[in-house]
Amino acid sequence: MVFLPFYLVLAVLTYVSSRGPAIYKQQRVGRNGRTFTMYKFRSMELGAEGKIPLLAVPNDPRITKWGRFMRRYKLDETTQFFNVLEGSMSIVGPRPERAYFKEKLVQLNPRMEDLNDVKPGITSLGQIRFGYASNLKQMHERARFDLLYLRNRSLSTDVQIIALTIVHVIQGKGSLSRMKK
Repeated sequence: MVFLPFYLVLAVLTYVSSRGPAIYKQQRVGRNGRTFTMYKFRSMELGAEGKIPLLAVPNDPRITKWGRFMRRYKLDETTQFFNVLEGSMSIVGPRPERAYFKEKLVQLNPRMEDLNDVKPGITSLGQIRFGYASNLKQMHERARFDLLYLRNRSLSTDVQIIALTIVHVIQGKGSLSRMKK
């Protein structure tokens, strides 16, 4: 309830900047391989993705001007706290992927299936240490950090990841500013 005014402002700005729903829903793979609906503020033009899932790339023309700002400060991901409240995500955990990409990652390395052992997180060691990925090879490299997180999970590690995430948000080191080429 405390963040409701903040969410309303983001929703209005998202709607005004690009007509269409403010909230974007996407199916992701979660704990035990179950799919769940993940919520984000829409940062791309309506209908930006076709039948085959696409990753955002540097200077992606599908991303709106307002969407670039939201992604830089991770504002588009703040709605994922609803996923935490409903129990499908945690604050820290491996990055949830879409089934299409998850299958490809497991084909590259069957150990990627281990990422399903815990709830996915809003933030992760992979996000902090690697950043966003614009292709499958980069997704695989980032997921290796999340596998490392699984082997070394602890409350102190989670606190460090949260602290680093806050620093990255304040510094504007979101998706587009950190995206690997």
